[in-house]
Amino acid sequence: MKKILIYVLLLQVITSIKVTAQDTARLGMQDLFAEIDKSYPLLQLYESKIASVRSLVEGAKAWMPPTVAFAFDRFPYRLSLIKEMTPDNQAGLMFSVQQMIPNSAKLNAKKDYFASLENVQYNDVEWQKNILHFTARLYYYRRYTAEQKLKVIKEYRDLLNMLIKTAKDKYAFNQADLPTIFKAEASLSELGNMETMLFSQIAESNIGLNTLMSRDVNTPFFIDSLLTPKDYSSEYLIALDSSQLLRNDILAVESRIRSMKFNQRWTATGSKPDFGVQFSHGQMFGMPNQFSIMGMMTIPIVPWSSKMYKSEVKSMGFEIQAMQKEKSTMQLMATQMIREKITMLVYETRQLDNYDKNVLPSYQKNLESNMLTYRQNTGNFFVLLDAWNMLLMKQLERIDKLGQVFTLQSEYEYQREIK
Repeated sequence: MKKILIYVLLLQVITSIKVTAQDTARLGMQDLFAEIDKSYPLLQLYESKIASVRSLVEGAKAWMPPTVAFAFDRFPYRLSLIKEMTPDNQAGLMFSVQQMIPNSAKLNAKKDYFASLENVQYNDVEWQKNILHFTARLYYYRRYTAEQKLKVIKEYRDLLNMLIKTAKDKYAFNQADLPTIFKAEASLSELGNMETMLFSQIAESNIGLNTLMSRDVNTPFFIDSLLTPKDYSSEYLIALDSSQLLRNDILAVESRIRSMKFNQRWTATGSKPDFGVQFSHGQMFGMPNQFSIMGMMTIPIVPWSSKMYKSEVKSMGFEIQAMQKEKSTMQLMATQMIREKITMLVYETRQLDNYDKNVLPSYQKNLESNMLTYRQNTGNFFVLLDAWNMLLMKQLERIDKLGQVFTLQSEYEYQREIK
C-alpha cells in the first residue's frame, strides 16, 4: 500500500512539472510581436474604425428618402359649399409624393472620400504597431542584459568563494592577510545586492511584456538566451533620401492629404444641380379628380448660395498646403533621427567590439597571471582580489554597452520602421 501511495505521489509531481514546463513558453522577438498584434486592445480599436469606414462607403450613394404630403386644399370657410357640385367648389384632398434625385457626380465624390479614409486608419494602425514593437524591444533587451549579468555574477561568485576559501587556508599559515579576506567577503555580499537589483529589472520587464501581450502580469516565460546585435553598418554609408522614406506615420499624413483632396472635390460638386420629381393627386369634391407632375432642379450657382461651397473649397486648399508642410517637416526630422541613430549605433558597436577584442582579454590575462602567482605563493591576495573585481566590472560594463547597442538598434529600427 505504501509503495502504491509513493508511486501516485511521484506521478503527480512529474505531471505538475510537465504542466509547468508546457505553460512556461519560450518567446522569441517575432513571437512577441505576433502576440501583441493579435491581442493588444488599441490595435483592435483601429479594426473597428476601419469597419466603420467601410460601412460609410456602403451607404455613400444612398438617396434622400421620399417625402409624402397630405393636405386639405382650397376648402371654403363656409363648409356647406363643399356639397354643391359647381365649378366654384374647388375643395379637395391632396396627396403628393416627392423624391429628390442627387447628382451622380456628388455621390461618386462622396464615396471616393469615404473610401480614402480607410488608408488613413490602416497607416495609423501600422504606425501604432511600430510604437508597440519598439516598446517591446526595450523591455526584451533589458531583461536579456539583466539575465546575462546574473550569469556573470554567478560565475564570479563561484570564483570568489573559491578564492576566499583558498585565502583562509593560507591565512592559517600566515600567507594571507585577514583584512583582505574581510574585504572579499564584503564583495561577496555586494553581489547579492546586485542580483536583487537585476531581479527587479527582470520583473519590471516581464510586467511590461505581459501587459503588451494582454496577459496576466505574472505569467512566466523564457526569452532567447543568445542575442547578438544586427549589422546595420552598410546602411551607415548609404545616403537617405527623405522623399523615399515610407514610414507609416508619414504615409498617414499623405493619406490625410489625399482624403482632404477627395473631400475638397466632393465639396466642389456643390456647384452641380440636384433634381427632383413630385407627383400630386387631388381627390376633388365639386370637380373631377386632378393630378400634377412637377420636375425640380436646384440652382446652386447663384451668388448667395455659391459662397458656402466656394469658401469651403478654398479653406480646404489652405489645409492641404499646411499638411504638405507638416509632411515635409516629418520627413526632414525623421531623416535627421535616422542619421543620428545609425551613426551612434556604429560607434557604440565599435566600442563593444573593443571590449571583446582588447579590454576583456587583457583583464582576463591580468586575473589569470595573478591567480598563477598566488598559487605559487609569490602573489598577493589583495592584488588578486583587485584583479577579480576589475574583470567583473569590465564584464558588467561590456553588458551595459551591449544594452546601449540594443537600445540604439531598437531606436534605429523604430525610426526606419523595421519589423
